[in-house]
Amino acid sequence: MGAQQAKYIPALRLRWLTPLYDPLLKWVMREETFKRRLIEQAHIEPGQCVLDLGCGTGTLTVLIKTLHPEAEVTGVDGDTEVLDLAKAKAERADVNIKWDHGLAFELPYPGQSFDRVLTSLMLHHLTSDNKRRTFREVLRVLRPGGGLHIVDFGKPHSLIVKAITQVIARLEEATDNLNGALPAMLAESGFVQVEEAGYIVTLPGSLSFYCAVRPE
Repeated sequence: MGAQQAKYIPALRLRWLTPLYDPLLKWVMREETFKRRLIEQAHIEPGQCVLDLGCGTGTLTVLIKTLHPEAEVTGVDGDTEVLDLAKAKAERADVNIKWDHGLAFELPYPGQSFDRVLTSLMLHHLTSDNKRRTFREVLRVLRPGGGLHIVDFGKPHSLIVKAITQVIARLEEATDNLNGALPAMLAESGFVQVEEAGYIVTLPGSLSFYCAVRPE
């Protein structure tokens, strides 16, 4: 694996900023709104196996399990420090979640392990090549007919939002997101029924909701 492929970007890019990640999402980015909407979009059913890809500090993972206690929920992240925060969060919420250490483009699971894969604000950290590798990995671990559900920075829907998101473009690997390239990447990776299901505007920029399905 090349150096760029192995490059890992922690939340907010700098590790010492990790403790600020949860407050930033809560107060600046309408976290409760977009994460609940993502879960609703996924239509999770009892007994299904659900993966939170790039789970970070586990807010989405815990919310999935809280809203769908009969689902089997797993969180995976490449940062052991945030996984410790996620485990503590799950203990406080008294929910049973499986936590794994692994990279999005090298998932530690056999094929066809999950019915749903959800990911929130992770993809804009990845290079273009690693986005494509990640989509192929998600396709591999999804069961036929299973769905991938994404919320992340997307193509701005107004000139004002476009100006705001230039900050994100300079700080992150977000060019693909801001150019609206994720649906094409998903289709190229083998997904069907790819669509942008909606968007919301937050202070740092527009968040798009995407869904895609592994063919039967």
